[in-house]
Amino acid sequence: MTKKNYWWVGFLLLFPALVKAQAKTTPSKYAGYLFTYFTGNSKEEEAIRFAISTDGYHFQALNNNQPVIASSAISSTGGVRDPHILRGVDGKTFYMVATDMVSANGWDSNRAMVLLKSNDLVNWTSAIVNIPQTFKPFEKVNRVWAPQTIYDAQKGKYMIYWSMRAGNDPDIIYYAYANKDFTGLETEPKQLFFSPNNGACIDGDIVEKNGKFHLFFKTEGQGAGIKVAVSDKLTAGYTLRDAYVQQTKDPVEGAGVFKLNDGSGYILMYDVYTKGRYQFTKTTDLENFKVVDEQVSMNFHPRHGTVFPVTQKEIERLTARWLSAADVLGTAQSRQIKKNNVVLDTVAKKLWLPVLDNTALSKFDPQFKSFPGVKITASGSDFSKKPVAYTISIPGRKPETWQVQVLQNRNPVLAGYYADPEILYSEKTKRYYIYPTSDGFTGWAGNYFKVFSSANLTNWKDEGVMLDLPKQVSWANRNAWAPCIIEKKINGQYKYFYYFTAAQKIGVAVADEPTGPFVDSGKPLVAEKPAGIKGGQEIDPDVFTDPQIGKSYLYWGNGYMAVAELNEDMISFKTNTPQIIKVDKTFREGTYVFYRKGTYYFMWSEDDTRSPNYRVRYGTSTSPTGPLTIPADNIVIQKNEAEGIYGTGHNSVIQIPGTDDWYIVYHRFTYPNGIKMGSAAGYNREVCIDKLEFAADGSINQTIPTHKGISSIK
Repeated sequence: MTKKNYWWVGFLLLFPALVKAQAKTTPSKYAGYLFTYFTGNSKEEEAIRFAISTDGYHFQALNNNQPVIASSAISSTGGVRDPHILRGVDGKTFYMVATDMVSANGWDSNRAMVLLKSNDLVNWTSAIVNIPQTFKPFEKVNRVWAPQTIYDAQKGKYMIYWSMRAGNDPDIIYYAYANKDFTGLETEPKQLFFSPNNGACIDGDIVEKNGKFHLFFKTEGQGAGIKVAVSDKLTAGYTLRDAYVQQTKDPVEGAGVFKLNDGSGYILMYDVYTKGRYQFTKTTDLENFKVVDEQVSMNFHPRHGTVFPVTQKEIERLTARWLSAADVLGTAQSRQIKKNNVVLDTVAKKLWLPVLDNTALSKFDPQFKSFPGVKITASGSDFSKKPVAYTISIPGRKPETWQVQVLQNRNPVLAGYYADPEILYSEKTKRYYIYPTSDGFTGWAGNYFKVFSSANLTNWKDEGVMLDLPKQVSWANRNAWAPCIIEKKINGQYKYFYYFTAAQKIGVAVADEPTGPFVDSGKPLVAEKPAGIKGGQEIDPDVFTDPQIGKSYLYWGNGYMAVAELNEDMISFKTNTPQIIKVDKTFREGTYVFYRKGTYYFMWSEDDTRSPNYRVRYGTSTSPTGPLTIPADNIVIQKNEAEGIYGTGHNSVIQIPGTDDWYIVYHRFTYPNGIKMGSAAGYNREVCIDKLEFAADGSINQTIPTHKGISSIK
């Protein structure tokens, strides 16, 4: 642990697990679940981590979500992935297997698996099995992936099964038996499942139910997904049910199934890896699956792992070793808390809980999660004047007292991960609307847009999805980014024209209300680079109507700033009007144009959205199409390191009707953890609002980004 460790707590509705407990103990003896997982593709993330749950739906990371076993001590590559854990048939011995791999070396770089054994879930012995070195017939193997263990009652041995590839052949699921000490394989690998089409199969997971063995696995290639094969025998005779069981159209992997301790059924989970999340589904028959994501929460981002049942004594042993007071305080579940922005100082033993404006501080309950054997006592419940002391007593550890303070910060203004905010004041409804990019998806992979409304700029209502690319847009189904909108009165009726980025093209959808329903025009408005432009992307639209002459313009571009006059239909350009506006070398993307007191202001974002230095600059013009005058000191907003605020950019601006009061709406790295996320901070962003002010000469004063935000407007 670092000397000073600030970290954010976000319960995200998602994530993974799997289990095939072969122990002869009865489910009634189990008090919860242990989840073992890894977290990502960097070497430091490729390590075994633990989390616990009492109900199979709400999981809490142990050891501050740090590894419980050092990969360098157990593997040949320095990294391990895909851990699977099993309770032995004696009920007290535990077996774990994992892929011995560092993904940075390539997806066909590993040759081994790691075998681990424990009597207490805390102390583990380990061994490495290198398949090509151990078995000469498999000397050309270049992938040894996702091993799992199951007890073969007929043979009285533990069987390990995994996927393996030689050369460029398809991946095949093999099996072999472990030796008595669980330090190696005593039999040569044999093929377990024979694909009817000889396609690649990976990530096998066997679940026994009513004497039948259900092999869940992922198919590779076209139409990849999770299928199930069933057999009366553990090692042969698997017949494919030729239907995908995942309940999403997004790519998935790492399927895992575990049985719920209350006997209500099974959980099938899988990694929706392009979205950076897991999906949980529930089943009673291993054939029909219902999504239960809304019931699931975790304070960590797991990758391919497993879940299995544990007793209360085992939970207490795990918590005594790896649960900290900080972990307990990180479980605050009150709906009033902005969970992405919770801050813990493990050195000073202080916790800051940001809450919604309408929270009654004099009788606030953070609702910390309970753990078997753990006691939480508070000095009171009135947070209105000073912090409240909480004492955490964990079996086997010295009690710790923390100071818990509640803050009514207004930034971020939207709950969750959103970016590239466009703000609109509707003359029709007399309300404000924010149209953001839906964020939190690895690689900016979101495919839908939402809208939020407010009467006062501080309390925002989620109005739901207003444009879904896969369902509503025929020409693109990915990369839903950076929208903009304008309200126009046409033939006495208000219309809303929504310009959006999809698959690096720009489209337009139309509605009669600011919340929709929106109907796509049926084709992209911008699909090619402007004449003379070779680099950049066709993204980040901005729409502006000149109040002087009533003409409407669309701006766009990454690496260049383009503009074109729109026709009266607002869904097409006037012929020969597209042109390039010259900007200086600070221009990257995110053009935003507005008019104030005879001056046209052009704003843009500098640097990369993944950079802490992402920031907004501006220029001015006497025309909506330029040329620009760029002041020497032209920064509008940038990072505030003293407050831990970074990556402030891609903004819009709003003027309060009838006043000269202006506000800037922008995104930043998620606080406080974004600065530690590396490039992932660039797609884990949040929307904020601060005051925008002008000097007497019309120049823009630099805005200092804040956590406090703005007060409600009248």
